[in-house]
Amino acid sequence: MSALPRNPGGAAVGRLAELPPLEARVVRCVRLWSGGPQGRAALGDELARRHGNGAVGLARALDDLLGTTVRYARRPLMGHALDCPCAGSDECVFARFVALAAEGAREEAVLIATLIVRADIALGLTALAESVGLSLMRGPELRLIR
Repeated sequence: MSALPRNPGGAAVGRLAELPPLEARVVRCVRLWSGGPQGRAALGDELARRHGNGAVGLARALDDLLGTTVRYARRPLMGHALDCPCAGSDECVFARFVALAAEGAREEAVLIATLIVRADIALGLTALAESVGLSLMRGPELRLIR
């Protein structure tokens, strides 16, 4: 008997409601972005409602961050459906990576980035994550200004 291969990156490790606000926002953005053109349009609309004039720049930064991550990922990253209340392990690791970068914990963020993407991409990816995280922190629901 052989077991079916599975990717542990999709394993539920918690609930979105239990994540810190910034990390929950990152997971939502990733899920919307991963929904193809329709999901990305919905992401743009949501960012416009929450971030006003900064939405276009934030959408571009998110596209750079997520596009680079997907392009150079060590393995395919797994996610859950948009409305799933679970938080998957890949989603949580990525969200924590963005939060650490935004909080200024650069060494820790780079360390996590090396687990997600090739080492030669990690520093650049961390800079993108910092930019995205800081922009998301300025959103109305997080009420954090740095």
